[in-house]
Amino acid sequence: MTSLWFERAWIGNRWEKGVRLRIADGRIASVETGAVEEAGDERHRVALPGLCNVHSHGFQRGMAGLSERRSRPDDNFWSWREIMYRFLDRLTPDDVAAITAQAYAEMLETGFTRVGEFHYLHHDPAGAAYADPAEMAGAIARASAATGIGLTLLPVFYAHGNFGAAPPSAGQRRFLNDIDGFAKLLDAARPKLSGDANIGVAPHSLRAVTPDELEALLDMSPVGPVHIHAAEQEKEVADCVAWSGARPVEWLLGNAGVDARWCLIHSTHLAEHEVSRLAASGAVAGLCPVTEANLGDGIFPAIDYLAAGGRFGVGTDSNILVDAAQELRALEYSQRLAHRARALLAGEEAPFVGANLFARALDGGAQALGVPAGLAVGHAADIVSLDLDHPSFAGSDDATLLDRWIFAARAGAIDSVWRAGVKRVEKGRHVDAEAIAATYRACIARLLA
Repeated sequence: MTSLWFERAWIGNRWEKGVRLRIADGRIASVETGAVEEAGDERHRVALPGLCNVHSHGFQRGMAGLSERRSRPDDNFWSWREIMYRFLDRLTPDDVAAITAQAYAEMLETGFTRVGEFHYLHHDPAGAAYADPAEMAGAIARASAATGIGLTLLPVFYAHGNFGAAPPSAGQRRFLNDIDGFAKLLDAARPKLSGDANIGVAPHSLRAVTPDELEALLDMSPVGPVHIHAAEQEKEVADCVAWSGARPVEWLLGNAGVDARWCLIHSTHLAEHEVSRLAASGAVAGLCPVTEANLGDGIFPAIDYLAAGGRFGVGTDSNILVDAAQELRALEYSQRLAHRARALLAGEEAPFVGANLFARALDGGAQALGVPAGLAVGHAADIVSLDLDHPSFAGSDDATLLDRWIFAARAGAIDSVWRAGVKRVEKGRHVDAEAIAATYRACIARLLA
């Protein structure tokens, strides 16, 4: 049994002093508060529960920074997507494992301890299924095992190029399945998971799945997370209205039985009535503010959504920049830019923005990935330790500590990270960072040669 003692720890969405966590078999065996440090304790200053990254495309870490050149006057999400399609054309399972491991190590270093991998790259470069239909899912599982991050695998069903079962493009050939093929993929993926990894299902979007296929997917996976891209782009909304007479989130809420096991990724473009209905559904909005800014997606209506009781988690999506605090910071800053005001994602009962954002992202992210949230007996020992000797924390008290981390700290604010009780990050670096990075560099050099 491992014993960790902290000066303070975030327990039940508030700070407790003198906290001892005893860990056995990867889980928290006991939580003591008001405890005095004892011989045998490993001592640290501040403990936070690790955050869940609700939305990642691991392989896209390899193209970060490669799409920032203007290629046409109307550069937007759709032109970026063509660059992404060209990048993935050459990827092998080993490439995906190497690139994804780099992303996962960076996630752990910045405070994410579990990731929801929205995994849609299934087939070989010609678009043919591998002999093992879950070959690529196995690459994701290898990356998780190599880094130690917790995994919620979200195999993606993708069958069409646009609403109304439009034919897919050539660039989408590596994603495509019919229902029977996807069922085989899902069955083949489950044995590749280990530890406390879990699995859900991810209809890619209403562009890529018909209503009948969506119903079949839900029958195929009656429990566990359900994730779907929704209303990321204005063109998507317009195309959905032309197809169905309803907006994407409106259609899902009215036809798909959206409830607490659903996570609607982005939901950037919501009408007023959709905001309140999505909040009331119990589903989680999966927000990826850094990627949404990078792609020019738009700004999620977070103020109204939270006022209506909505739940959210954050994700790194394209992995253009992997940083948990940056996602939370970008969410608040997007609201400030849109409304030209400050401290918007706080309230009378939670006046400090950082603490409010962290608490909500912690709870919503765990719900979206189907795991319990926080540092509590029986939960996975997923712990993030802040380094209070970091200059950004000078003079911090309980009220301002999370604000200092999210809004003012740069690299080095995180000291250690434990995932399932194993220390994966020490002195701010993943314990296998050099080996992971060396494999990643060799992979990218070959791909871009």
